[in-house]
Amino acid sequence: MTQPTPTPTPTPAASTVTTVDGLIAAVLAGEHGPLPSALVATSVFWIHHGTRLAGGDTTYLNQYVLVRLGGSFGGCAFEAGEIAPSICRDSSGTPLDVLLREAPRPLRIAALDAYLSETRPHRAAGAADAAEAVTLPAGTPEVRAKARDAAIAGLLDIEQGARVGLIGVVNPLVAAIRERGGEPLPCDFNLKATQWGDPVTDDMHEVLDRAEAVVATGMTLSNGSFDTILERCRSRGIPLIVYAQSGSAVARAFLGSGVTAVSAEPFPFSQFSAEETTLYRYRTAGGA
Repeated sequence: MTQPTPTPTPTPAASTVTTVDGLIAAVLAGEHGPLPSALVATSVFWIHHGTRLAGGDTTYLNQYVLVRLGGSFGGCAFEAGEIAPSICRDSSGTPLDVLLREAPRPLRIAALDAYLSETRPHRAAGAADAAEAVTLPAGTPEVRAKARDAAIAGLLDIEQGARVGLIGVVNPLVAAIRERGGEPLPCDFNLKATQWGDPVTDDMHEVLDRAEAVVATGMTLSNGSFDTILERCRSRGIPLIVYAQSGSAVARAFLGSGVTAVSAEPFPFSQFSAEETTLYRYRTAGGA
């Protein structure tokens, strides 16, 4: 039997979205489109890759789980060893509501991302969504990474010397924040120093207390820290920009409810192609 095809639906009021679990519950209840119980995750992918950019001494090791739903993909990074490749065999063809309720957290986020991407595709976003399509140029990994991170940093509207918490560190983004006059406060569970020797803390609370703006990776959706970051930035009244390969449509759902701007990069991610690809920048009405 052919499964129903989700159709784009209006975004619910941002004030109703306060936690990731709350968003999942709303999706399961059909508040964002078709009931997930009527949809099937056609394919589940497990990807592991490494990257070392020219001139750097850091090898980034990334693992992703991806869900294909209709014409969209949802993705989420996870820590090494957290999910085995057998997840592809075990979860492909599973009803989407089962994944949203019972799967390991990264797969739940990927399934949620696939659903929200299908009901409201990034590629269909426009001025009415406060969205801007940014084309990343064809070229080497270094060229594409620099363009991507400049696009992310372009969402920051900061004064000279402003302290910018960076939760989830990639060296080109550290450089891009400095180029905009910011002072990066890097935080990461897997790195001890940036390419330039800046110390990297693993205590995000220290960063959240000091920062005047925060840039966080979508990986925070996977490890469960996103809700804490969201609440802290909301309570302090400071901008929160999310750069999301993981959960790009999930992060978008929190615009205006603690998230100020999102750089959404749906699959295939920039590192998987040497050709032009597109990311989507979203801002709240007041900008970042």
